[in-house]
Amino acid sequence: MVLTEEKITEFAQFLLEEEKSEITIKKYVRDVCKFYDFAERKELSKTLTVEYKTELTNKYKPASVNSMLAAVNKFMDFLNLPRFKVKPLKIQKILFLSEERELKKDEYYRLVDAARNSGNRRLMLIIETIASTGIRISELKYITVEAIEERRIDISCKGKRRVVLLTKKICVALKKYAKNKKIRSGAVFVTSSGKPVDSSNIRKDMKKLAESSKVCKRKIFPHNFRHFFARIFYTHTKDIVRLADILGHSSVDTTRIYTMESGGAHRRQLEKLNLVKYDC
Repeated sequence: MVLTEEKITEFAQFLLEEEKSEITIKKYVRDVCKFYDFAERKELSKTLTVEYKTELTNKYKPASVNSMLAAVNKFMDFLNLPRFKVKPLKIQKILFLSEERELKKDEYYRLVDAARNSGNRRLMLIIETIASTGIRISELKYITVEAIEERRIDISCKGKRRVVLLTKKICVALKKYAKNKKIRSGAVFVTSSGKPVDSSNIRKDMKKLAESSKVCKRKIFPHNFRHFFARIFYTHTKDIVRLADILGHSSVDTTRIYTMESGGAHRRQLEKLNLVKYDC
């Protein structure tokens, strides 16, 4: 069998019927298209997918390689060719969060202030909403005028439903914003044409805050505010099961990734143990 564009289109429809999220479908299709470019209309085979794995390994980080291979393996299942699937790379378990990605509380407040001072109230509230709820950027559409009145949002994502509660302060802020924008019903975070905000535009706006906030650009992306919420929540409650429910994780193993601290934070905890009596 030779890979064709028609098969990729059918694969996208298959994912849609499996009720995969729009973001997941786009990601899988994009990754399969990369494989299509690599294959150059060669006959599909295990040798070809192994060669592709080697090609990816030479270009990308292990986590990125495994992510792209997952899409190709899913595509092979769709084609009923499981014998052509390849094993993911073995990655040593990460024990600590990279300090380059760890968003600290003072940095978070600086970003909120920077968004406010720039006059971008919508961006400020998007940051505060994600950071105070732990929702995904794709779930901002569930922040509606009606949800604010109820002080809770009902989210349906990846075939799962969950309820996320809203604090009084975020509801007051969102109500004022909606009133100023004359939004009386439906989604609060919308474009000038009334459509839900686009994630790519939000990312671009966030990156613009780096200079005025003096926060490293590598720390400023929507999903990092979700991680920020998870770490703060876990620090206060130590309840990882409840946190998994709030974040919509099926496994607490996934949630543990969100609660990781940096090596520096762990080192400070070790210092507090004070278990070395003599320094010579």
